[in-house]
Amino acid sequence: MADEEKKVHVCAIAKPLANETLTKKVLKLVKKASKKKQVKRGVKEVVKAVRKKQKGICVIAGDISPIDVISHVPILCESGDIPYIFVPSKEDLGAASNTKRPTSCMLVLPKPVKASDEEDKEFTEEYKKMFEKVQSQQLVF
Repeated sequence: MADEEKKVHVCAIAKPLANETLTKKVLKLVKKASKKKQVKRGVKEVVKAVRKKQKGICVIAGDISPIDVISHVPILCESGDIPYIFVPSKEDLGAASNTKRPTSCMLVLPKPVKASDEEDKEFTEEYKKMFEKVQSQQLVF
């Protein structure tokens, strides 16, 4: 499906919606995090993690129907000071997290830094950059 077609199916509350380049970067981070088992997948797991005060970046699919399924997630994220971003497609989010099923939302957790592991340092650097980008995208009400 082309990027323009994906944006047609995005719901009205999907704000802030990542642009094309930010979407690619977010999905790349999700892919790396899922390989390291640093993600929470699905509404139930994400809500539970946010209520337990776990920190991270929340990535939400913008084409979920009915929207009531995820409408409470941004509010929970705001109350927990967790930055969140919408991506256009649940299929892309599911594929990035190495699952065959579409995924409605994910929480990318920060990886603790180990001094010896170079991959962990690289992941942490990418996570910090993405955290700042997503936080700067947040709407001010």
